Amino acid sequence: MSKADEGYGEWEELVGAALLGTDRRRGAGPAGSPEALLDAAAVHAVRRRAGLRPAPAGPRPVPAPTDPRPAPPEAARRRLAQLLAGRTGAAGRGGRRGAAPDLTELLPQWLAAAGRYGYRAPAALVPALLDAARARTDLRPQALALAGTRGLWLARLNPDWRFALRGGAGGGGGTPDVTDRGAVERLWQEGLFAERVALLGAVRAHDAAAALELMATTWTAERAEDRLMFLDSLRVGLSHADEPFLEAALDDRSRNVRATAAELLSALPQSALAGRMAERALACVGPKGVTPPAECDAGMLRDGVVRQPPAGRGERAWWLGQLVEAAPLSCWRERFGGLSPEEIVALPVAAGEGWTEELHAAWCRAAVRQRDPQWSRALLGPATAPPAAAPGTASLAERAKLLETLPDAERAQWVAQFVRAHGLSEAFQLLGVCVVPWAGPLGRAVVDALDIAREAGSYPWSFSGVMGLAERCLDPAEAGRLEALTATAEEPPDAVPGAAAYWAEAFQRLVATLRLREAMLTELSPTT
Repeated sequence: MSKADEGYGEWEELVGAALLGTDRRRGAGPAGSPEALLDAAAVHAVRRRAGLRPAPAGPRPVPAPTDPRPAPPEAARRRLAQLLAGRTGAAGRGGRRGAAPDLTELLPQWLAAAGRYGYRAPAALVPALLDAARARTDLRPQALALAGTRGLWLARLNPDWRFALRGGAGGGGGTPDVTDRGAVERLWQEGLFAERVALLGAVRAHDAAAALELMATTWTAERAEDRLMFLDSLRVGLSHADEPFLEAALDDRSRNVRATAAELLSALPQSALAGRMAERALACVGPKGVTPPAECDAGMLRDGVVRQPPAGRGERAWWLGQLVEAAPLSCWRERFGGLSPEEIVALPVAAGEGWTEELHAAWCRAAVRQRDPQWSRALLGPATAPPAAAPGTASLAERAKLLETLPDAERAQWVAQFVRAHGLSEAFQLLGVCVVPWAGPLGRAVVDALDIAREAGSYPWSFSGVMGLAERCLDPAEAGRLEALTATAEEPPDAVPGAAAYWAEAFQRLVATLRLREAMLTELSPTT
């Protein structure tokens, strides 16, 4: 028996004695005492470690690529470290948030502002940034852009960060000069999926036709999920130059790719698919009523119509909605004798047959897909009208999508009028589509509505969602105007007990958060 085998046997004896107990297994040391067992184990542990031979060193990692973007100012770096640590005020009794700002909710705004300035992440904070992006998918696009090439380099070394290699742009310096054709083609052929997505987006922004040509070189060899992601990049700069490629994609072997190609083509009002859909839709809808399609033929299937309706929907209504949704909105003016969208939507089209709601819902989807503000205004109606009386839809989710087609200022004005007319209980989704920071009239409408709820002694927790939005979206310049609301007011006789203190705390947190946001933006400003 070799010395090594003998030593291994002795170690096993010691392990066995420790597991069974020294009183049940003799021979583990003098009189089998626990102290002797531990002394012997310590000697053997040192002996075993001393006998280990060092393994050969592995190759050093290739150094991270240089990121030419500037680092943020020192104060902004300290702020990022604080936000990544997520330090907030301790919650009070009953789960109350307290008056301290929630730093985790401010991290997305810091990342967005840093991206606008073109900063890179401080090297020491890249690991914490990747950890945050791993935990919160909503942070990933901006966090990975800030982490840049160093973030991708680290992701290749740590399995916990491999998500960064599957998506995201990878930040500045991650793609070659889009005018360097050779470098672009090499990365497209050899790069990781995330790098190829970033490359395609960069080329598309520079030269839409070149991006289409690049995608076509490997299209038939790509996986279905990759083809779908690459096809989605055509939404940026979509034009009729993309039509031949998209028309061919209608015959793709992947159903999702075919559906996306059809959706993109229907967003081009002059495309052949839009024309085919218009012909079908006009045959079904007119001033005299609605006659939905009797069948879903092969041509409709190729053009993206889904045959099987979801549960609870009739087949013919399902097919009709898809035809109207994909038809160019411009075709309806002539069909209805030159009427405007407002006048068309106001018509009681086939009301007796129950098709009006289906038709209006399809027009809403068409207005969103085709980004048509005129039709969106017609379908939204006046903001002061009761939601149930909306000409196009009473659904707040659909109204939010329609609002996104309007110019920023008009969108904020419409939502401000809605809040003043109907309060905040139904405005949450609508507020979420308004540009941050909220325009003055919208911000004042929200604060006024919150103040009215406070004075009425309303249940304060019912407005916690809107208050959280206000913390993130109000213009920081509003902080001074809100100071008067931070004091604890006298509770009305019929108020919820303790509501006044909760409202005061909520407004204190709102003011503190606005001041912190203002400080963040100041810290990020480049020094001159």
